[in-house]
Amino acid sequence: MTWMIYGANGFTGTLVAELAVRRGLRPVLAGRTAAKVRPLAERLGLEHRVFGLEDATGALADVDVVAHCAGPFSATSGPMVDACVRSRTHYLDITGEIDVFEAVSRRDADARAAGVVLLPGAGFDVVPTDCLAAVLHEALPTATHLDLAFLVQGGASAGTASTAVEGSGGGGRVREDGEIRGVRLGHRRRTAHFRDRPRDVGAIPWGDVSTAYRSTGIPNVTTFTAFPGVLGKLQPVAAPLLRTGLARALGRAVARRIPGPSAATRAKTRCEVFGEVWDAEGNRVRAALTGPNAYDLTADSVVEAVRRLGDVTPGAHTPSSAFGADYVRALDGVVVSGPTAVR
Repeated sequence: MTWMIYGANGFTGTLVAELAVRRGLRPVLAGRTAAKVRPLAERLGLEHRVFGLEDATGALADVDVVAHCAGPFSATSGPMVDACVRSRTHYLDITGEIDVFEAVSRRDADARAAGVVLLPGAGFDVVPTDCLAAVLHEALPTATHLDLAFLVQGGASAGTASTAVEGSGGGGRVREDGEIRGVRLGHRRRTAHFRDRPRDVGAIPWGDVSTAYRSTGIPNVTTFTAFPGVLGKLQPVAAPLLRTGLARALGRAVARRIPGPSAATRAKTRCEVFGEVWDAEGNRVRAALTGPNAYDLTADSVVEAVRRLGDVTPGAHTPSSAFGADYVRALDGVVVSGPTAVR
């Protein structure tokens, strides 16, 4: 099998490439700029290619799977998916953007016709949350509501920070009666019972607003993380400013200077996920998981997903629809607690 990491010179792409080599794999490294891709390829002893997304179809002609790591995915996912469908190349990425998940899901018929798998969100966004949602749905098939919360430690990379800037003015989003709706950031707060201890969390827009619905069919989905309550109160005032071109340009300039967490930082930090479902009869079920640093989990998941994609039915998938609810348990350092009925 020939597979490619596009955006290999980025923070996460580099982690994926390094892990692949440690596991005896030899992906093709690719990106838009030779001066950035070539040094990494030479250091790892791998083939590299340089091309823009407008030329991706030809560059993928002999590639079985592309791991797309070049964001922001709101701009890059569409062209790469187009190229993969035309070249009959399986596609996965590491997006966490709701609109990207929705756009890729609309390509399901195209993917089936081409005989390829489209799998956005094959990293921390959204593997652990999506798989936990599927575990909870299996435990309570009558569930009508799903809450998912997460915590990450260790800081962000330039790519993650840039994506956050791109979406910073959009407010919150939830799934309500099967439809995605805009809400105030932090419009709900609750206690999330993580494996280490309960924590107060507030609602934010997260990829599972799209993917958990397609994985489980649960029509009401809210996603949460821990952040100061004042942020939700300030959002209506801050959002119009954050939507301005100047503010976004300044934010992107700052984000590009963020180096991402070091190996030492990643080694001593972790991620946490909590989920709860309930139905119209008042039945409730909870589960939680802990895992390694979110970037290490992402690299592990991408390498493992590439290995498994050939066995997946063609079409647009979520992580759990592609690999099953227990996929996250196969990743290094992940421990799942539950599901447990709430009395």
